Amino acid sequence: MELEYWQLLFFPLFFGLGWAAARIDIRHLVRESRALPRSYFQGLNFLLNEQPDRAIEAFVEAVKVDPETVELHFALGSLFRRRGETERAIRMHQSLIERDDLPEELKLQALSELGQDYLKAGLLDRAEDIFDKLRESPRAEDAKRNLLEIYQLEKDWAKAIAIAAELPDFASQKEIAEYHCELAAAEMMRARPEAAAEHLRSALERNRKCVRASLLQGDIAAQQGRLEEAIACWQRIEQQDPPYLALVAKRLLEAFRKLERREEGLLLLRGYLERYPSLDLLDVVFQLVIEAEGPEAAYGLVRDELRRNPTLLGFDKLIEARLLIAPPEARADLDLAKGIVQGYTRRLARYRCDNCGFKARQFYWRCPACGGWETYSPKRTEEFDLAP
Repeated sequence: MELEYWQLLFFPLFFGLGWAAARIDIRHLVRESRALPRSYFQGLNFLLNEQPDRAIEAFVEAVKVDPETVELHFALGSLFRRRGETERAIRMHQSLIERDDLPEELKLQALSELGQDYLKAGLLDRAEDIFDKLRESPRAEDAKRNLLEIYQLEKDWAKAIAIAAELPDFASQKEIAEYHCELAAAEMMRARPEAAAEHLRSALERNRKCVRASLLQGDIAAQQGRLEEAIACWQRIEQQDPPYLALVAKRLLEAFRKLERREEGLLLLRGYLERYPSLDLLDVVFQLVIEAEGPEAAYGLVRDELRRNPTLLGFDKLIEARLLIAPPEARADLDLAKGIVQGYTRRLARYRCDNCGFKARQFYWRCPACGGWETYSPKRTEEFDLAP
């Protein structure tokens, strides 16, 4: 297609219009920037230089100069909350909610922020009331997630199950299974095994690999004297998550003792120790070998396990085993060595959260620091660090 000469006249026109539009945008931007108080830019500068205290002072001054800066109110409220100054954050967001000229969308945002303030302050009843009001609003999904957190903090597991079912992308069936396990544990404390068993069935429906459900099912069966069934429940853990067998090793030991089948129990637990090395498993098998075969055999067991999996905690167990067979004149030196080693092993004999790294002397199904479910490895810290 040939270009007519008169069409060339459009090119200067297009360039002129583009230049004029750019000039208008630049002028508009300059006017807006001049309208903003100088303290606003100072606050931004302090934030970029990681000086939150001075940034807050600058933003407070900016709000005084121009009270209509809604976004600045939100930013300042969030800063207050992050710093733990929840009272100031609450006042900031309440002042926004009380404004008659605020659009509905921004009022909902302010209400959501206020709920976050109450949650941060530990005022769970007020936070729950706000997020419950937002369940039918455009901010429903965030409100439900916050309600789920509140119900977990309040240990209201029935409500947690109900609200989790309303979250379309709540993919973690593992967590819902844990809520059922919490309800089951509570029913067991009230001596209501039938209700507990029902919750455990629901937990396994949600997550067939829920180790805790199998563990508690075994506990219920053991309490009712059904030891064979209890052993079968605990053995199921091998198919669910083998390292967690360490948590039921003592239970298995007691069940086999009551059934007067120590040899069978020893054979089973030694097999577990061979396939799934664990210091907790070693401790249980060690006690069982002492009872069944004597201290010499127990010493040999620990020595072989230490060669296979060298750990300081294992070495401490070796010294303990050696003390059982050592002559009286050698025991003083062994006691001294054991005391020195134990000074170090106290720090190693802990469980650690895979999510946040929080360490604890006891095992938790839910991390007390980050709130993660099943984030604790059933291994001790030293084993965790040495794992390939």
